[in-house]
Amino acid sequence: MEIHIKIGTRGSQLALWQANWVKSRLEAIYPGLSAELVIIKTKGDKILDVPLAKVGGKGLFVKEIEQAILEERVDLAVHSMKDMPAEIPDGLCIGAVPERETPCDALVSGEGLTLSELPLGACIGTSSLRRAAQLKHIRPDVSIVALRGNLDTRLKKLETDGLDAVILAAAGVKRLNFENRITEYLDESIMLPAVGQGALCIEMRENDARIAPLVHSLNHPETRQVVLGERAFLRRLEGGCQVPIAAHGRIENGILSLHGLVADLDGAKVIRAWVSGPAESSESLGTELAEKLLSMGAQPLLENLKAMNHDNE
Repeated sequence: MEIHIKIGTRGSQLALWQANWVKSRLEAIYPGLSAELVIIKTKGDKILDVPLAKVGGKGLFVKEIEQAILEERVDLAVHSMKDMPAEIPDGLCIGAVPERETPCDALVSGEGLTLSELPLGACIGTSSLRRAAQLKHIRPDVSIVALRGNLDTRLKKLETDGLDAVILAAAGVKRLNFENRITEYLDESIMLPAVGQGALCIEMRENDARIAPLVHSLNHPETRQVVLGERAFLRRLEGGCQVPIAAHGRIENGILSLHGLVADLDGAKVIRAWVSGPAESSESLGTELAEKLLSMGAQPLLENLKAMNHDNE
């Protein structure tokens, strides 16, 4: 049976790699299927001269694409899971979460130096408050330089903007075959990843009987369980791009271990916590982890950050 579907995606090199990966997997599984990529420009793609935290909250890279799914201009969309807001719009759902690539962050240094080897006062590029806060916590001496643009653009800025290093999601660097540029994979004890980092989100309309079975064939149950736990953590903390929040989970022998943190902007205060329990209870474990952090003092930290964001609007 001939099936034609439309896949919504951003136009960046990495987004197109991800969408093409989904397209090729679906076409391989279903020989009668042909998929067409529909490139949609998001707010986050249009505003490149302002740090992410000042542009607005989560959803900068997905809202316009979600609208296209709701309006049936596309059948499904491929996103980086870390770009997904904690709340999914009514009428849409996460149809599948394929197997995760490495979730960690990577340091790319012009001189091949690790984070501990970088000189005093080194300039490090990142657009992420989460990365900046954790960097400042471990290396208060470094200067953070706001860095926007596609992955290849950010790598080029290492040379053009006089930076000592940049920090990027290792998954994207690997997917675009820049792995040889990575100087150091940052351990989560130094740099806890963003919620969902390294995972893809295939988003679709709820109760779409034509698309659901196709999309479901790409789902990796263990990755989905872990990511849903991380996202429940984010949802309880009402996190967005303007707040340094991180979480990462892993499953071993049916047990999910979930590690989360909340930090202030300069990294002076970092609150960490861990929980573990049955993997099938991942979402309640994510909420439990958030509650644990709130009880440890994350609440005033988050309220201060939200007040600062409100003042800057």
